[in-house]
Amino acid sequence: MKRRSGLRLVERPAQVEAALWRRLRDDEDIQCREMLFDRFAQLARTIARGEFRRRPAYGLERADFEQLAFGGLLEAIDRYDPLHGAPFEAYARPRIRGAIADGLARSSEGAAQFNARRRVETERLHSLMPNMAPGQNLNAIAALADLAGALAIGIIAENATLAGRRSDSGLAAYEGLAWRDMQIRVLEEIDELAGAERTVMQQHYLNDVPFNEIARLLRLSKGRIAQIHRAALTRLGVRLRQKE
Repeated sequence: MKRRSGLRLVERPAQVEAALWRRLRDDEDIQCREMLFDRFAQLARTIARGEFRRRPAYGLERADFEQLAFGGLLEAIDRYDPLHGAPFEAYARPRIRGAIADGLARSSEGAAQFNARRRVETERLHSLMPNMAPGQNLNAIAALADLAGALAIGIIAENATLAGRRSDSGLAAYEGLAWRDMQIRVLEEIDELAGAERTVMQQHYLNDVPFNEIARLLRLSKGRIAQIHRAALTRLGVRLRQKE
């Protein structure tokens, strides 16, 4: 009994794949794109599993690797030209691995930025904690208010610098004129500080230099930089309250 030609075609994966590529390229048949994706999804998963075992994950899970791999697979499908002769699997493998590598680089960079920011914030907070002698009483509410005020001054200075770096001259939606005026006042007061206090505030808040590098710059200990930072913020708070 003769088999029908359609059944013979189904039994020939290479011919089926070639037909899908032809219909995708010639007719822009989106369904063929989906079918090709389904056809090679397991390849993407296999590569993702291998990369997950081989590479540092930077907090990502295997499912995240698979998502990156699927993105690389779709990009490969959209760019592949079957007329150039290379089998799609050979063409897709490096692109799937590249998509995973790019995703990991972004994740690593984001994690590094987050961790750096956390270190800076912790450094600032520790520098502002009151030095208590044994047995000395602490008014917790007053100390918390002073701490919040000092941190707020630093945030204002930092955001004033970021605003100055924007290419547009307009204010952001959340920045009213009063807020911008406060930013300018804080920057002016920083300029009026003397010696090491001005250097620490300008380098840390305006130039994003961490305490340990400022310590190297001034040839002081990191602990001493923290003391100068606390003294500078305290002085700024007093001056700003006096000018209200």
